[in-house]
Amino acid sequence: MCGRFTRTSTIETFAHLFDAIPTVDLQPSYNIAPTQNILAARRTKKGGRELVALHWGLVPHCSKGPNPKYSMINARADSITTKPAYRDSFKRRRCLIATDGFYEWKKLDKIKQPYFISMTSGKPFAFAGIWDRWEAEGQEPIESCSILPVRPTSW
Repeated sequence: MCGRFTRTSTIETFAHLFDAIPTVDLQPSYNIAPTQNILAARRTKKGGRELVALHWGLVPHCSKGPNPKYSMINARADSITTKPAYRDSFKRRRCLIATDGFYEWKKLDKIKQPYFISMTSGKPFAFAGIWDRWEAEGQEPIESCSILPVRPTSW
């Protein structure tokens, strides 16, 4: 499961990679954590693609609102079509999450050692993701997302 990742390439690089129009200006980061805004490409209503900032940690449109006790930063691929929190987003609101690499930790004795994983070419890539928009009267809407981690097929 992905818990931290990087986005060091420019927005222009990802706009070209995803053939998307940038609508946001996010600073690059070597340590993107849950609850931060992340760069994602999604379809527009007219069929094109746009780059947007999404809150990392899905808040489904049908929920009562954001709850820090329930972290929805990753959506398991094996249950995404059956879990009510993910099912609708998987059908209608998919996205590509911009990244250059991610961190995985291995426990060594009593410490956790982070390992940075990226493409051997060093080029940027994308995580599969889903997104949703939560709205409530008198509150700011929240557009949020979850990463869809799967086993890599090759690097």
